[in-house]
Amino acid sequence: MLHSWNLSPEQAIALQNQLRDRLVLKWDNRPVHTIGGIDVSVKEELARAVIVVLRYPDLAPVASATFESPVSFPYIPGLLSFRESPVILAAWEQLSLKPDVVMVDGQGIAHPRGLGIAAHIGLWIERPTIGVAKSRLYGRHAEPGPNKGDSEPLRDERNPSAIIGVVLRSRPKTNPLYVSPGHLVDAAHSVRFVLDCVTEYRLPEPTRWAHNVGAGRPLPPSKDPQPRLL
Repeated sequence: MLHSWNLSPEQAIALQNQLRDRLVLKWDNRPVHTIGGIDVSVKEELARAVIVVLRYPDLAPVASATFESPVSFPYIPGLLSFRESPVILAAWEQLSLKPDVVMVDGQGIAHPRGLGIAAHIGLWIERPTIGVAKSRLYGRHAEPGPNKGDSEPLRDERNPSAIIGVVLRSRPKTNPLYVSPGHLVDAAHSVRFVLDCVTEYRLPEPTRWAHNVGAGRPLPPSKDPQPRLL
């Protein structure tokens, strides 16, 4: 157990400042056969976390888990992980197959205190985690080019020489994604995995399917339930 969730907002901020020093922002060339996607929705103070696992690199579905529970932490920008992480971790415990890499609908280190929900979850599960956010929370950047794969560095607002993520055009003529490493991965590999998981949609398949399953759409059955060793 990394820490208690029974914290005040002030205690949560102090904890973020401590935990960010534990992050490892390097890729260790581990083999990757599965990639997970995490999405959380909150309605009337009830949170639903969905985790899907896709085989990599062919992106066939192999597992999923869903968990619901009341939220106990208020909505405060920058402290999203204290509101949503408990239900994510409960879903993680129910998952039959733990993925090698995890994408989270949210920020990694592209966060005012360097510890967004993807980074926070990474410390709990000790797996490489990548933040794939649909909008900017923190950082400055130029506009990326119009084509798929065009990108610009996302720079720390207080230290512009520090790159905290990548603003990535995942599909032409759509808003870019904000990709940032969470834990046990660097920015370059984060972008590589996201692009490997983008098909014809703006979002990569792991988080796209997590969102769809959370909205009630069933995960398509896999013809081969076992991940292929590639």
